[in-house]
Amino acid sequence: MEMFRSNVSEQQYQTWFSPMRVKQYDAAKKELTVFTPSQFFFEYLEEHYRRLIHITISRFFGEDVALYYQVEVADNVTVSQESDGNMVVEPAPSAFAANQSPTLAQAVGMAEDLDSQLNVHQTFANFIEGTSNKLPRSVGQAIAEHPEQMTFNPLFIYGPSGVGKTHLVNAIGLRTKELHPDKRVLYLSAHLFMVQFTDARKNNVFNDFMHFYQSIDMLIVDDMQELAGMTATQNAFFHIFDHLRRNGKQIIMTCDRPPVSLQGMEDRLITRFKSGLMAEMEKPEEGLRRSILHSIVKHDGLNIPDDVLDYISSNVSNSVRELEGIIHSLLAYSVVYGKDIDLEFAQRILAGRTKVEKKIVTIDQIISCTCEHFNVKEEEIFGKSRKADIVTVRQMSMYLAHKHTKLTAGKIGIYVGNRDHATVLHGIKTIDGRLKVDKGLQRHLEELEEKLIGKAL
Repeated sequence: MEMFRSNVSEQQYQTWFSPMRVKQYDAAKKELTVFTPSQFFFEYLEEHYRRLIHITISRFFGEDVALYYQVEVADNVTVSQESDGNMVVEPAPSAFAANQSPTLAQAVGMAEDLDSQLNVHQTFANFIEGTSNKLPRSVGQAIAEHPEQMTFNPLFIYGPSGVGKTHLVNAIGLRTKELHPDKRVLYLSAHLFMVQFTDARKNNVFNDFMHFYQSIDMLIVDDMQELAGMTATQNAFFHIFDHLRRNGKQIIMTCDRPPVSLQGMEDRLITRFKSGLMAEMEKPEEGLRRSILHSIVKHDGLNIPDDVLDYISSNVSNSVRELEGIIHSLLAYSVVYGKDIDLEFAQRILAGRTKVEKKIVTIDQIISCTCEHFNVKEEEIFGKSRKADIVTVRQMSMYLAHKHTKLTAGKIGIYVGNRDHATVLHGIKTIDGRLKVDKGLQRHLEELEEKLIGKAL
């Protein structure tokens, strides 16, 4: 699977390749059979990725290997379809077979039959603790050691991208499996859950979809913000959530914002997210950044002086991913130009990165900054108040989001109180008209944009 991953984007890999499962390989006949969750998957893979798939299979199984996809299309019947070939109908191996959504082919059975989808490289052993992640790490270890205790259920971990949320929840899952091998642990992204849900409805296996998720002992869902505005998917997740919690099963979620800021999410879900422990993971402090850098250098066997690592940790503060990117950039430049990595070299490379990186303003920053500027609570602009000052702040947030992000009017509306696109367009037009005649509002806009540039990531 790694060859697929290295040749497509992460989203393409998770959507189209991660769901594939090898059923069997007959060396004598040189036939490889893989499960796909639907006929649509088979057709899409054949149309867009057939060459990549065949090159990969040839590399690992040899030349002239025939590839068959197996898709269940009715009870006890599967369709085996040869890649770029003919179709053969045969009995299904079980009633719960290959047309279910990714990872659903083992809805019943023992825990060892379930692919937990956990990243075995993201463990507690290489998760470095600091002030910014101490609480969620400690709670995560407690959950892994005693999953039967419901003190921290659900666990909702939130924080900006790149601070280690995915690493932590994988570590929790792996530690749980290590200490309690009988537990059915599953990790997946919210986006993949949505793909599975859509596929299950399309193929009339929704009951199997629900049954599978209700059989999990520890459900870990990454990037919950991806479900914003997806009402039907949220409804399915709500019933799964309630079933698991009522039956003493652990639920762990990550998100890039706290529940209160999750616009486009049903109130009943937000209430349940807040019913357990909400643990924030902040950007790593300087001491933690330095420890992370030393860990990366030691792990990769690199020779980078301490003063260079100190300089990086003092000047790069956004995320763990950025720290890793800096180290890889230094190494690449060093190899290409044949120069040793010293402080002067590092300063020059980091200065180059700063110049070419584009400053990004997010809608969360816009809402936060606008409310702070006008001394208004965020909850007020999300609400239904028609007070003139609240309406101005709400419409100014819409105007700035339209100007400084690539979000559509519909998406902006979801973030600003779940409003429709017509309301957003009206707000943008109103502010645009007022700016032409209201010098006071013009000054507010200039001050806001100056603050936003300073806050940009």
